[in-house]
Amino acid sequence: MADQTQPWAEQTVEVPPRPGAGVVPPQRDGFQRGVAQVGQRRTPRTEQFGTVDPANWAHDSAPRRPVSWHLAQLRRGGEWSAASGLFAFVCWGIWAISGRGDLTAPLLTFVLSLLTAVGLFALARMLGRIVWERQLGRVRRTARGAHLLTAVFLAGVGVAYLQQTEWVVTAWNWVTGN
Repeated sequence: MADQTQPWAEQTVEVPPRPGAGVVPPQRDGFQRGVAQVGQRRTPRTEQFGTVDPANWAHDSAPRRPVSWHLAQLRRGGEWSAASGLFAFVCWGIWAISGRGDLTAPLLTFVLSLLTAVGLFALARMLGRIVWERQLGRVRRTARGAHLLTAVFLAGVGVAYLQQTEWVVTAWNWVTGN
């Protein structure tokens, strides 16, 4: 028995040996008891949690993903852009044919509208990356927000084409009673 005058933290308690107590089970991650791992770079705490260093924006702490993952991510929500692009194309066709002239200027107008939609999509993706991923630390799994914004723009373009077509405006006024 230990001397009761010593503080309890300094007392030694004898424990009888257990069978197999000296055997250390193997570790899966390469760790060996009593062996220092030398030469391995430790990741600073700021890199582990993905804080943003404006001077080092080119190096993302997120894992690199294959191009196929990024393309699949861009396709999600694409039905919105495709449907509104088709709507804008049909409305443009009605407007262009109603003009009964050369289709060069209307074609150029439609191409510029599509290029503006692509630029709007890219801007929405860039803002989403800055705000959603970098500032809030979230992972974007789809491009639905950018596609929805582009769809609203293209639907507005289609309506604008129809508003410039005289017979469509006349028919609309007749249906609504204006």
